[in-house]
Amino acid sequence: MIRNCVPFQESEPIMSSAIAFDIPEDIRAARDGLLAFARDEVLPRHARHHALFEDHRKLYHESGRLSDAALAVIREVRMASAKAGFYQMCTPTSLGGGGLGHLAYFVCWQALFHMCGPHNSMCVYALSHWAFGPSRLLEKLSDRARAEILAPLMDGTRSMCFGLSEPDAGSDASMIATRARPVDGGWLVDGRKIWTSNSPIADYCVVFAVTKPKTADAAQEITAFLVPTSDPGFEVQRIVKMFGHIGGDEAELRLEGIKVEPWQVVGEVGKGFDAALYGVSLGRIYNAARAVGTGRWAVELALDYAKTRKAFGKPIADYQGVTFPLAESACELHGAHLMGLNAATLLDQGHRAVKELSMAKAYAVQAGVRAVDRAMQAHGAMGFTNEVGLVEAWSRLRAVNVADGTNEILYRTVLQRMLKGDVDL
Repeated sequence: MIRNCVPFQESEPIMSSAIAFDIPEDIRAARDGLLAFARDEVLPRHARHHALFEDHRKLYHESGRLSDAALAVIREVRMASAKAGFYQMCTPTSLGGGGLGHLAYFVCWQALFHMCGPHNSMCVYALSHWAFGPSRLLEKLSDRARAEILAPLMDGTRSMCFGLSEPDAGSDASMIATRARPVDGGWLVDGRKIWTSNSPIADYCVVFAVTKPKTADAAQEITAFLVPTSDPGFEVQRIVKMFGHIGGDEAELRLEGIKVEPWQVVGEVGKGFDAALYGVSLGRIYNAARAVGTGRWAVELALDYAKTRKAFGKPIADYQGVTFPLAESACELHGAHLMGLNAATLLDQGHRAVKELSMAKAYAVQAGVRAVDRAMQAHGAMGFTNEVGLVEAWSRLRAVNVADGTNEILYRTVLQRMLKGDVDL
């Protein structure tokens, strides 16, 4: 006989208790402060510039670059957030930031995407993105680079990008062909990059280049350099447009005869691939958080719609064919949420967490796409309209199933770790 069983009462209030994970108080405070900033500063800007963000003919130049009006709002958001102390709060204290770690990074990004959804796209500039602004990636800047470049990145007046991928070196980034040839006083950089997010509007680019080619005895050495995008040899050849959009923030770059000096090296000569791998790891945390937050936003949107939309005399929430897929996505997103929290915590504890981070990113981005797709189905034809925002959410999450390591590459990484004995699950 089952004793002491308290039945569920429909009249009881529903309490939000899905996550028992112990989020430290300082991280919860940072998250809540960031969300309050987004509500008070970012969402009103979206409302004031509604016509700009809803019409891509105003949002982008004919070249595909973001318009001057859009850039002004982006800079406003970055600077206001930096002034309030939120923009750089996950940047190391050694760079002048708040010093919050990987767990805070995951928690804050997840909360931001959950609250803002795809329509309030300027929210992503309220927190320094690992590839667009200051992060641990810049911790080993030279003294001169810190003096000349760090301050405008930290206060949000300027931004950067991460130039790793190339036309013939995507998933296998170790095979990049961009070369840095030694010359008197430094190097000359020549090569091409592609899928360089934020590069059309960035002020600086972390360019990864081969400084010592592969030999029979050793792998090629890669070095990271901080390059001003205003350099005459730095050219945005074309904006890479996707999903039928007339503009975008991805670009193909041509680097020709760019002179770089020792003070522009990020980290150590020949150790750039370590920095690249760490940057990709930050990208995986970010994309896992983005997928969980956006997926939650989509499921909640669909649930609200299902409770009010009627078919055959009843709310469509009464039909299991509509709501069971949403419940399935809720299960998947809950698992993805916990996986992300776990992977980020392991990183903060000093573990490499290669397997766990790969699993978290691969699972989260697929769960996120499924959640948005199911939310679109629940909306019927309304789910395809621009005004609802689900199509935009779907396209963004579909892209991150490739960004910072495709799902297939991540599965390969998981399998390799397990074959070597890392089988704890």
